[in-house]
Amino acid sequence: MKRLLSVLMIVVFTLAGSAFAMEIKFAHVVNEKDAFHVAALKFKELVESRTQGALTVTIFPNAKLGDERTLLERMKMGIVDAGIITSGPIINFVPSFGVIDLPFLFRDPKHAYKVLDGGIGQKLMADLESQGWKGLAFGERGFRNLTNSKRPVNTPNDIKGLKIRVMQNPVYVDSFKALGANAVPMAWTEVLTALQQGTVDGQENPLNVIMAFKLYETQKYLSITRHAYAPAPIIMSMSTWKKLTPAQQGIVKKAAQEAAEYERAWDNRMEAGWLKELKAKGMVVASPNLNSFRKAVKPVYDQYTPKYGKGLIESIQNTK
Repeated sequence: MKRLLSVLMIVVFTLAGSAFAMEIKFAHVVNEKDAFHVAALKFKELVESRTQGALTVTIFPNAKLGDERTLLERMKMGIVDAGIITSGPIINFVPSFGVIDLPFLFRDPKHAYKVLDGGIGQKLMADLESQGWKGLAFGERGFRNLTNSKRPVNTPNDIKGLKIRVMQNPVYVDSFKALGANAVPMAWTEVLTALQQGTVDGQENPLNVIMAFKLYETQKYLSITRHAYAPAPIIMSMSTWKKLTPAQQGIVKKAAQEAAEYERAWDNRMEAGWLKELKAKGMVVASPNLNSFRKAVKPVYDQYTPKYGKGLIESIQNTK
């Protein structure tokens, strides 16, 4: 009888241990020099230390587990546990996210953080749950700028006819069409080859990406347009979230917010250095007057205001 009890106790403790020890597969699509990896490393550090190793985080960079759309689908299925994802592809699943992709919506980083960390951002995070995702925090891809291999861009007229890769997101497609470009939606995993082969003339991304992926090797011209701010939500599969204890959920959510804020601060600190280095690498940098760009994309607001609501757009614009 005693032997039976001993065996049962071992089984109980083994099951209890397995219930609380968990590996979180955390994925992103960029390389280890990118801000996304900075956020991922900080998230791993905080989660593992605060759960004393009960939760371990394994990071899969470089699109090892799929492009961003694939990662979203795999998180929905519970195959991938978590990741940091550029907000652009999310609109294909959660249409409300498109409002934050409107061109020239955010004035500066402080404005973006105030909106996304506040009630509007939390409502958007709640909208993710209908797709089987738990939104944890808003990291960032950042303010996006235009590069191309053909000519300097100082006015919308200079963009006309250029084949520009954009994210697989209708707001981005429509914004660049309004600027006169031939907008080509494409997953990031295909972009470097497309630039090298001349399938597209240019692309748009924050300085961090332009630097990390050595886009100066195929893109001679950089225009500091800051035409859109792209958040990068840290997201967890809802099925993984539900496996966590309430205490672990609290730790994970807090760690994600701190990792997001750490990554944002790193981005802001590094930006001037990136710009200086890109110039040193031979990129011709333009800082255009953006009034003509804002005027050119007004039809995008006319098109999308009925969808997102004038009140919501104005409340974002008026956030101080």
